[in-house]
Amino acid sequence: MPRVRTTPRARSFVIASCVLLPLLFAACPKNEPLPVNPRVRVSTAPASPSSVPLTIAFNGERAMEHVRKQLDIGPRPPDTPALEKTRNYIIDQLKLDGLKVTTDEFIASTPVGEKKLINIIGEIPGETNNLILIASHYDTKLYNDMRFIGANDPGASVGTLLEIGRVLGNTNEKPKATYRLVFFDGEEALCEGWDECGKPNAPDNTYGSRHYVSQLHERGELGRTRALILLDMMGYKKLELGRDTMSTKWLQDIIWETGSSLGYGKIFVDRSEGVGGDDHEPFLAAGIDSVDLIQLNGYPYWHKPDDTIDKISADSMRVVGDTVLASLPRIAAHVLKS
Repeated sequence: MPRVRTTPRARSFVIASCVLLPLLFAACPKNEPLPVNPRVRVSTAPASPSSVPLTIAFNGERAMEHVRKQLDIGPRPPDTPALEKTRNYIIDQLKLDGLKVTTDEFIASTPVGEKKLINIIGEIPGETNNLILIASHYDTKLYNDMRFIGANDPGASVGTLLEIGRVLGNTNEKPKATYRLVFFDGEEALCEGWDECGKPNAPDNTYGSRHYVSQLHERGELGRTRALILLDMMGYKKLELGRDTMSTKWLQDIIWETGSSLGYGKIFVDRSEGVGGDDHEPFLAAGIDSVDLIQLNGYPYWHKPDDTIDKISADSMRVVGDTVLASLPRIAAHVLKS
């Protein structure tokens, strides 16, 4: 939206315009509140180290379209042509939005043999090299006798993360911290029984996130990786996000308080959410503050063939996208002063 500067000669025109078109101007003679557009929310909190105004332009329909593209591909287990097609789509979208994209390929030893896995990383450089990660896995659970397309797990979180990338990639103001969007491969167990065929000290899941943490350690980046926001199963049309009991409290508090301030208090609720074996655990074990946004309890379609697109909604993805984007300046301010 272009800025309009007034001069004495044009003042009468501006006053009339402010009366007729209040949405087009940021200031009017009368100090009246602006109407709220559900697609673009503006924080009215005072600018401070812990609360920085941020215009949110997250589009839930765009996120839903990313989900449709994934589901059109079909089931997307690791080391398959379908996941390669998905990966190419993710990479293309991140590049279109101006992110610097890299991939991290590795071979994982699994109970069903060696698998080539590839993490995807999109970066938005900040004023400092402090890293804040926003992540999702992008592989679907492997089943031999069931067609599982994973609309919510992980279609919705991938679609939401891609739309977050579009917003961040098209924001003119440089963020205080550097953001990395990370798409993990191999989050799902490759054994149908999830952990029945896992090996001691080598669980059959979270392959990509465990490898990424090892890479942070090898590159000397653990110390500057200050927070992880994990998205997983957060697109259900009856969305209700409880507090994962493993997540870091200060990080969780910022997101829940931000969600409530945006009017999403019925979504970000104060109940416990028990989660085990998710991608934030390797980060927590490495000392990186992490939060998991997930609805496992109360989602009856988890790892079932009817985890289909009719179970999720663009609005649920927008709620999460709005809240994460509005939380980022507060999270950055917290890590930069700590």
